Amino acid sequence: MTTRVGVVTFPGSLDDRDAQRAVRLAGAEPVALWHRDKDLHQVDAVVLPGGFSYGDYLRCGAISRFSPVMDTIIEQARLGMPVLGICNGFQVLCESHLLPGALTRNDSLHFICRDQKLRIENAATAWTRDYTVGQEIVVPLKNGEGRFVADAHVLDALEAEGRVVARYLDVNPNGSYRDIAGITNAAGNVVGLMPHPEHAVEPLTGPTTEGLGFFTSVLKQLVNA
Repeated sequence: MTTRVGVVTFPGSLDDRDAQRAVRLAGAEPVALWHRDKDLHQVDAVVLPGGFSYGDYLRCGAISRFSPVMDTIIEQARLGMPVLGICNGFQVLCESHLLPGALTRNDSLHFICRDQKLRIENAATAWTRDYTVGQEIVVPLKNGEGRFVADAHVLDALEAEGRVVARYLDVNPNGSYRDIAGITNAAGNVVGLMPHPEHAVEPLTGPTTEGLGFFTSVLKQLVNA
């Protein structure tokens, strides 16, 4: 039976087609999910893609969090469904309180677009099991509000519980606290990542193919569940 991975499209989503292609290249069936449809159409996992949902009005992800599809995603995520939020999707996860902290304006106050080196810190989540702890990868990064912030108590808890998924290496492009590029919830099924692994899945278009592991990981997670 083919694994089905839903990719949500909000008004202003930019990278939904790229995420669908990454899912397909990983060996799963991508399923387009519309933000106003609460039905997840029997998908096994969900990707919230990058972009500028609702034009980033109020705060990035603040309006998308109230889209009808998010009611079902929040419910299913709390029951264990794997959910990956990339860039704007990470912002939506924080606004939905599925992940702690917030993504704020880059400390440079400029939009950043670059190929970014990361170090994988947690290879036990649903979305990172095809990596090894300490592995270094390069994937594209593009954001204006990518600075991960949280109070010291939350940051210390993330560190102590091993919930930092990836850190920036060589340069911190946006001022994220403790160089954090991605985090997970306590159960390991919900992951938020500011860089874009879906843009590093093919040699022709990506700086590497090292982002594909996020998508192959969830297939293995679901097959072995």
